[in-house]
Amino acid sequence: MLGYIIKRLLQVIPVFFGATLLIYFLVFAMPGDPILALFGDRTPNPAVVNQLREQYHLNDPFIVQYWYYISGVFQGDLGTTFSGRPVTEVLAQTLPVTGRLALMAIAIEFVTSIIIGSIAALRKGKIFDNVSLIVALIAIAIPIFVLCFLAQYFLAIQLGWFSPTVGADNDWGGLWLPALVLGFSLFATSMRLMRGSVIDTLNQDWVRTAYSKGLSRNRVIPVHVLRNSLIPVITNSATNFGVLLVGATVTEGIFNVPGVGNTLYQAAIRGEGPTVVSFVTVFVILYVLVNLLVDLLYGLLDPRIRYA
Repeated sequence: MLGYIIKRLLQVIPVFFGATLLIYFLVFAMPGDPILALFGDRTPNPAVVNQLREQYHLNDPFIVQYWYYISGVFQGDLGTTFSGRPVTEVLAQTLPVTGRLALMAIAIEFVTSIIIGSIAALRKGKIFDNVSLIVALIAIAIPIFVLCFLAQYFLAIQLGWFSPTVGADNDWGGLWLPALVLGFSLFATSMRLMRGSVIDTLNQDWVRTAYSKGLSRNRVIPVHVLRNSLIPVITNSATNFGVLLVGATVTEGIFNVPGVGNTLYQAAIRGEGPTVVSFVTVFVILYVLVNLLVDLLYGLLDPRIRYA
């Protein structure tokens, strides 16, 4: 087990350098001058432009800029935004907000998909099963921005259950509405995975053996069937968590969530290489660690899985 964990942690090294190099190159290759973009329609002083370009090493070749960035990372410096703020400060301000939003959305998706998917599988072909599949297809078909506007109009404006925007109120309570939207948008895939996994598990020989030994349905379903059906849903939820950390840009924009999505989008528009690369690098490492925890959880759910 220890050797497996060490091996997986060592995999972070090539992933780290590959991701930072690729993202930095993509930002470097973007057309336009990010320094001139800072001034908008105004005509900047050429001396000021040259000073800023020298300050951010924009006059150097790509590989030299990347070297400056990597050297700073290993010294604990993730760079500085074009507005003069340290990237670590921006990350510390936005990451907890998006982290709370992602955790709430994943929790909503995970719980609802397990409950509804399990009931649908146990009632295969009946009304509940058919209705749940229709709802899942609707959730997949509706774009996320449409879900956001519908939730704002009906749940916030018409019913008054939530605040239509988040803004400064970005604690756990203030993030319920965008979390519900994201959770519902992710629910469909996980529910169908849970339903299919439970149906497949119910047809296994060892389940029939458990019944033949005299075990009751209340014992077989939760202990033997549901436990061994969770692996696909857990894998999908772990993937969704990584996606939500950087992929909730549209939802954060509509609900005015001061999180990573808005910040990363603005940084990409301005061509702030250090900001974009630093954010993505942190998320790559988090994503690898989350998937490592999920892999280890497999062994707890299914005794047949062992890591040598």
